[in-house]
Amino acid sequence: MAETANPKATFGLDENIASLLCYLVVWITGIIFYLVEKDNKTVKFHALQSVLTFLPLNILYWVLGLFWWTGVAYILAIIVGIIMFILWIVLMIKAYQGERYKLPIVGDIVENALK
Repeated sequence: MAETANPKATFGLDENIASLLCYLVVWITGIIFYLVEKDNKTVKFHALQSVLTFLPLNILYWVLGLFWWTGVAYILAIIVGIIMFILWIVLMIKAYQGERYKLPIVGDIVENALK
């Protein structure tokens, strides 16, 4: 059986590697790959999903961090941090496996934006 090569993305990277890198530094690499990638729709999907998932969560985490001295905000910041970490790991694994894993709300927004 012949092995099929991964489709390529910008920088000559395999699609699954580029998709993983969209999540590596959360929304920052998502922005970079979204702006640089021209043709590969899968990489653009992962890049935009990274931005639309992690930027709002990061902002929420920072805002809650401003009120660290209140018990509720501190606990919520910890919960948001744990959610971000779990999402980060899961999304990188799914992207590397070549799966176009779509988050419930953000994934639909991303698909509509890329049409």
